[in-house]
Amino acid sequence: MHAHAGVQLLMTGTIRMPHDLSLQHQPVSNFFPHGATTTDLAAFRLSDEQVAFYHEHGYLAGVRILNDAQIDQLRSELSELFDPAHDGHELWYEYHTNESADPGSVLFHALGAWRLRPGFHDLLWHPAFTVAASQLLAGPVRFWHDQLFCKPARHGGVVAWHQDYSYWTRTHPMAHLTCWIGLDDSTRENGCVHYVPGSHHWDLLPITGLAGDMNAIRDVLSDEQWNQFQNPVAVELKAGECSFHHPLMVHGSKENRTSSPRRAAVLNVVRDGVASSSNDPLLQGVPVVPAGSPLGGQFFPLLFDPMSGSLGDEPTRGLASNG
Repeated sequence: MHAHAGVQLLMTGTIRMPHDLSLQHQPVSNFFPHGATTTDLAAFRLSDEQVAFYHEHGYLAGVRILNDAQIDQLRSELSELFDPAHDGHELWYEYHTNESADPGSVLFHALGAWRLRPGFHDLLWHPAFTVAASQLLAGPVRFWHDQLFCKPARHGGVVAWHQDYSYWTRTHPMAHLTCWIGLDDSTRENGCVHYVPGSHHWDLLPITGLAGDMNAIRDVLSDEQWNQFQNPVAVELKAGECSFHHPLMVHGSKENRTSSPRRAAVLNVVRDGVASSSNDPLLQGVPVVPAGSPLGGQFFPLLFDPMSGSLGDEPTRGLASNG
């Protein structure tokens, strides 16, 4: 079926899409542009200066990735997911919520939204994301996993200082990238992400935990690192803007002190060719990718290949296997 026809059928509701959207390795809606030409894709490219800044400092912030209609769609889908009994709840890799009836009071963190809702699914193939990601990774972009975060109004919600790759050593080599997308304005007051510029040049640090203690990392830093750590950058973003960061970038966020929630979607990707380092499932409920085998299959689709300029061109046959 032609992609555009599938879009119309989905939007009008005349057919039912597969319950698990991980079976679809191309966009299933018209929320984001797709089928773009090479000329179209060029409009989404980062400048040489932006790419150089990322490699020097370990992050790049303030890239506009969503328009107002796309923000509204993702907020609407997110609001449905706060109810633990929502349709598709069994498809999450992880799901953590305080189950508040007030959307402004929900403390929420979950992995796997791309399997449940068309907006979060199609966000993976959005060229404003994939084209920039391919530049920063210097190659084809393959999906790793997504995350949703919601810090409720006037709530702790602290995420302590850490490096993402500390939790991803079950994959190698280290050729990963994170894109943090604000669904609300992100400010110092509501718990925006802070980066330690240049910390992506450090070695992998011991894990000191994600919850609560923002100072726990001091015990694993050298004096030189501690001095560098004294000048973190608060990454304040407008809703619809994103920041990219390196897997060794030290980052964290403080509590939300405002009267409104701070919501975000996060896309984690790898350069094509990254392989499993484990004979255990890489994500909960996902079939094992044997150690040494590259990521692929149903749960780790290829999103963009800059050499062909194509989005979501991986064959859909054999999706039940990985590798």
